Amino acid sequence: MKFNKKLENIKTYEAGKPIELVVKEFGIEPKDIIKLASNENPYGCSKLVQDGISKIVSKMALYPDDSMGGLIEALSNRFEVEDKNIIIGSGSDQIIEFIIHAKADESSKILMNSVTFAMYEIYAKHVGAKILRTSSQVHDLDEFYAIYKKEKPEIIFLCTPNNPTGDAIESKFFFDFIKKIDKNTLIVIDGAYMEYAIIKDSSKEIKPKDLIKYENIIYLGTFSKAYGLGGMRVGYGVAHEKIIKELYKLRPPFNITTLSLEAATIALGDENFVNKSIQDNFNEMKRYEDFAYKQNIDIIKSYTNFVTLCLNKKQNSTQISNSLLQKGMIVRDLSGYGMNAIRVTVGTSIQNTRFFELVVAFL
Repeated sequence: MKFNKKLENIKTYEAGKPIELVVKEFGIEPKDIIKLASNENPYGCSKLVQDGISKIVSKMALYPDDSMGGLIEALSNRFEVEDKNIIIGSGSDQIIEFIIHAKADESSKILMNSVTFAMYEIYAKHVGAKILRTSSQVHDLDEFYAIYKKEKPEIIFLCTPNNPTGDAIESKFFFDFIKKIDKNTLIVIDGAYMEYAIIKDSSKEIKPKDLIKYENIIYLGTFSKAYGLGGMRVGYGVAHEKIIKELYKLRPPFNITTLSLEAATIALGDENFVNKSIQDNFNEMKRYEDFAYKQNIDIIKSYTNFVTLCLNKKQNSTQISNSLLQKGMIVRDLSGYGMNAIRVTVGTSIQNTRFFELVVAFL
C-alpha cells in the first residue's frame, strides 16, 4: 500500500513515557513511580474544576457546545480582547497544525529555534515545507532576524518560554524584532508556559491584547501546564480576526469535549490555585539550582515548570534516563534534540527529593 511520500521523513513524536507502560515493562507498583517527564502540574488541577466536572457527567451523551461560548467569553475577559480574536483547539498543538496548513505548502520556509517544541517540525513536514533552524541553543533574536532577511520564511515560531530549554525572550526585544518583520510572514508566539514566566520575571510577559492589532502574529496558550488540565487537551489562539477567520476553516466540528470546555472555563477563574502552584514550583526549582551547583553540572535558567540539566562529557543522558526509569523515575532524555541533557519537571517536594536521591548516583 502506498502512502503520502511526505510521511517518509517524519519521525513519530515520542511523548513522555506513561506510568502504565513503566508498570508493564518493569513490574513497578504505580504508587512507586514518579513521572517528571511531561511538565504536568504535580499539584493536579483546581478542586473547583473537579467539583464542576462531576456535575455535568450526565451531558456526555450530547455533543459539546460547538460555539464554545462560555470558554471564549472567559478568555476574552481575561485577555481583554474580543471573541472574534480567539480560537480553541484540542491542545495548542492542534492550532499549530491549523496554522501550518493555512499558511504553508511545499514552496514555504518555516523558521524555528535549533532546540524547540518538536511538533513545529513535524507539522511543517506534513506540508513539505523547508525547515530553517538557528544555531543557538536558546532564542537569539539577532540570529532569527539574520536568517529571516536571507530566507524570507512564511512562518516564524518563537516559543517563549521555550520547551525544552526553559529560556524566555524579553518582551522589549520581542517587540523590537516584530517591527522588522514583513506582514506576509506569520509570527507564532507559543506561550504555553507564559503563566510561569510572568510570575518569575514580568519583563518576559507578552500580552495577547498587545498583538491583535498586527495581522501577522498569533499567540498560543494552553490549559495543560499551569492549570493542570493536560488530560483535557484544551489550547487557544489569540490573534487579529483575519487570522482567526482563516484558521476556523480548518477547525473540525466538536474538536473540544463537553468536559474539557467546562474544566477549562472553571480553571480560568481559579487564580488562587494557579498562582499557588506556580509559586510552589519556583520555590522547589531553587532546590534544583542548588543541586546542579553542588554537582557541578549546568542548568539553563528556567521560566517554566521544568529544568534542563546539561550533563558533562563523562555522563550520558540516555543512560541516566534509562537507569532512572528502571527505578520508577520518569524524566525526559534530550539526546533526540542533540543535547546531552535531561529535562525534569519540577515536582512536589517529596518527588524532587526522590529525584535527587536517585540521580546523584549517576553524576
